Amino acid sequence: MPDTLISSPAGIIAALAAVTSFFFFLEKKTEWKFFNYFPPLIFIYLLPVVLSNNGIIPNKSPVYDFMGANVLPMFLTIMLLEVDIMATIRVMGKGIFVMLLGTLGVVIGAPIGLMLVKHGLGPEAWKGFGALAGSWIGGTGNMLAVGNAINLDESSLDFGYAVIADNAVYLIWLPIMLGSKNLAGWFNKFTKMPKERVETLKKAASELTTDKGAVAMRHFLYLIFIGFAVTALATWIAGYIKPLPPVFSTNTYKILLVTFFGVALSFTRASKIPSSHALAMALVYLFVARMGAKADLSNLDSSVFWFLLGAYIWIFIHGGFLVAAARIFRVDVHTAAIASAANIGGAASAPIVAAYHNPVLVPVSILMALLGYAIGNPAAILAAQLCEWVM
Repeated sequence: MPDTLISSPAGIIAALAAVTSFFFFLEKKTEWKFFNYFPPLIFIYLLPVVLSNNGIIPNKSPVYDFMGANVLPMFLTIMLLEVDIMATIRVMGKGIFVMLLGTLGVVIGAPIGLMLVKHGLGPEAWKGFGALAGSWIGGTGNMLAVGNAINLDESSLDFGYAVIADNAVYLIWLPIMLGSKNLAGWFNKFTKMPKERVETLKKAASELTTDKGAVAMRHFLYLIFIGFAVTALATWIAGYIKPLPPVFSTNTYKILLVTFFGVALSFTRASKIPSSHALAMALVYLFVARMGAKADLSNLDSSVFWFLLGAYIWIFIHGGFLVAAARIFRVDVHTAAIASAANIGGAASAPIVAAYHNPVLVPVSILMALLGYAIGNPAAILAAQLCEWVM
């Protein structure tokens, strides 16, 4: 007799897909603003935690192992196909440097935040901070990829804390980024922004074209082939590279190789395949549900407070870097807010902030978030290494 109500691979995937699709259905059907502040991601992670800790689905299953080894690098590859580095540079100009300095703030803020709270955390908390850095530089997909790269146990409290901190900080940071619109006059004066900057940005954004045409069955076959081919190639090459523990394991090399190949393919006709981003994000959220199913939060203790405190210290270090960058490069508050949202919230949040500041800038925000995908893995792995050094 199985120990859980649902134990077959097909049943487990069906349960995870049901959880994932339900909350997006609810978001679409109701159009509640509630989901702007409590995104479906929170519930997609937490509900499988409840299901797996109450005997509905298992904490461990071969299907989870297969998804970790193959589906994760597959969706990462597909996600990176849409990165358009040249278009982002052309449209954003100096805004790119603001985002990159914001990213540097994430990388440097991680070890500082951890160093100040490490007395209240376990010896592997650096891995949780490394995974969270992945989310705050690129997005949820990067968080999952970096966690896998640094061998973060997906059932550990540290991963659970990273997910909790990601969403707890989001609840504070998103309103700040939205509210910054009201500070435009003061902020633009402080940064000494050229008056023509905003109009130039709007004009460049309006010239972007994102329509790739109608989706056909063959496009999904192309994407599946590319995703698994890159996964197989990266796995094979990584097996020949000598590991340098604790951070640079075979998995680390595998994720870095997948990132390299994905970005390289974004310069080819593969980037023109329709629906790549939609398919990748569907797999990302399915994978988040899988992470929740593997989690065991029964030993949750006071260390979650210290993890959250470190995360809040960290996010304001990022904010400091962002404001300094805006001053150095003389950009507007809209660019700064979108740059931060592209880092901290990724492709899910950047368009929300852009639409609130100025709907014309939504395509720009998506470009910046996609750039975050490309730099998220190597930058977060660097942050993880810094965090390991301060433990």
